[in-house]
Amino acid sequence: MQEQVSKKGIWKVIGASSLGTLIEWYDFFIFGSLSVVISTKFFPADNPTAAFLSTLATFAAGFVVRPFGALFFGRLGDLIGRKYTFMVTLMLMGGATFLIGLIPSYEQIGFFAPLIVLILRLLQGLALGGEYGGAATYVAEHAPHGERGYWTSWIQTTATFGLFISLVVILLTKLVLTETQFDQWGWRVPFLLSILMVYVSYLIRKNMDESPEFKKAKAEGKTSTNPLKESFGNKYNLKFVLLALFGAAMGQGVVWYTGQFYSMSFMKTVMMVHSDQADTILGIALLFGTPFFVVFGKLSDKVGRKWVMLIGMLLAVLTYRPIYQAMYKLSNPDLKEEVIVSRSEDTKQQQIDDDLLEVHTINRVFTDGTTLKEEHRRYLEKDGQAVVGEVKMLEKTTVHLSGGNYVALIALIFIQIIYITLVYGPIAAFLVEIFPVKIRYTSMSLPYHIGNGIFGGLLPAVSTYLATTAKTAADPNFYLAGLWYPIIISAVCFVIGALYINKNMVAKDLS
Repeated sequence: MQEQVSKKGIWKVIGASSLGTLIEWYDFFIFGSLSVVISTKFFPADNPTAAFLSTLATFAAGFVVRPFGALFFGRLGDLIGRKYTFMVTLMLMGGATFLIGLIPSYEQIGFFAPLIVLILRLLQGLALGGEYGGAATYVAEHAPHGERGYWTSWIQTTATFGLFISLVVILLTKLVLTETQFDQWGWRVPFLLSILMVYVSYLIRKNMDESPEFKKAKAEGKTSTNPLKESFGNKYNLKFVLLALFGAAMGQGVVWYTGQFYSMSFMKTVMMVHSDQADTILGIALLFGTPFFVVFGKLSDKVGRKWVMLIGMLLAVLTYRPIYQAMYKLSNPDLKEEVIVSRSEDTKQQQIDDDLLEVHTINRVFTDGTTLKEEHRRYLEKDGQAVVGEVKMLEKTTVHLSGGNYVALIALIFIQIIYITLVYGPIAAFLVEIFPVKIRYTSMSLPYHIGNGIFGGLLPAVSTYLATTAKTAADPNFYLAGLWYPIIISAVCFVIGALYINKNMVAKDLS
């Protein structure tokens, strides 16, 4: 009977912790999911490429600041408790996300728009830096002995579900609104809705109890008086912090962001897949892949954390380039046979204020079912009936996949999600177990958030820069250049982890 009550109790812990963490990931990810739209709202529109890169840099800034949030909130968590600390992080994240949905555009307030976005993005990063460590530690300290991998893996699913829900909310908003309405104001809806979810999570979390291990340590007077000094000033513990970072979290971070963010950006900006279709493809792959977090978390309880994580990194190193080469071929029109009879061209003109907008559209269909839409827009200044000058030329290409190509792309993304579940499913249990209770929150949060926030968070910007540079240099395989970053980081992490991580590395005060 006691065992049944224990199981029921931990499911309540999982539910309360997971809901709040899921919402925080949702808040964090909608910025990345809407990065293409945001680049046109908060940054100058005269250079779309620079605006998109600036948006990615702002997106990365939220990741870069996460280690500072880990230090600040990790210290609080080891001093006053896990529960109260991640209550604060929840409210901070929710407030920052809601305010992003209220910021006026660049056209309205100029330079202040990207500045405010950056500040709020930094606050999001600080909050997330404290949230994950608190939730993972809280769940692990409730988990039965020998089952930490299984129970903490449920927390691991929240990041992927957060991205999945962000994609669903965006797609539903686009479905309800017209394209013009979404572009003008509808993109703000996912940001504003988050405040309702945060409020529900707050009501649930405020009734939670502190973790039993922390309460026991506090009652016995064994909590830390200076978590930062004991975590990083102690040479023995610092060795484990560095090993956790360079032997596990660093590789896990880049594998995760390659599969979930680089793949989405690659579909939209390199393959030119329509934004809605790309979101749907990623969403389907996430839906099928997410249960494997729990599968590999449970497996790590039986065989150890080390090789489950390292196998995921090794597979990524060996197969990323073939996977992305296969993805690129699915949409590349140069490799397809066109159905000439179905080609259609259409030219329309419409008056916009004192200017004339001329839109020339070409629709092409290929024998494999792929459709390609090329849209050429010219904004022309008018003086009476005469065109006095061409103001701007904008070209847009959109690809729609169907049939076997559509299924193939889902499968290729799904494979990358499996890599994520291998490296990410066991890592919370691994990090919790190698650090003692009194400095656990602080010690595990820093390597995790440097691995994910620095190495993982910089991936979209660094990889996009590498690919852009290769394209400028006329490299025919430019679309693969961005993969060198996650491949090299994962390879280095694999070697360090294989050599220096013991199969069952456990802190001294854990039996």
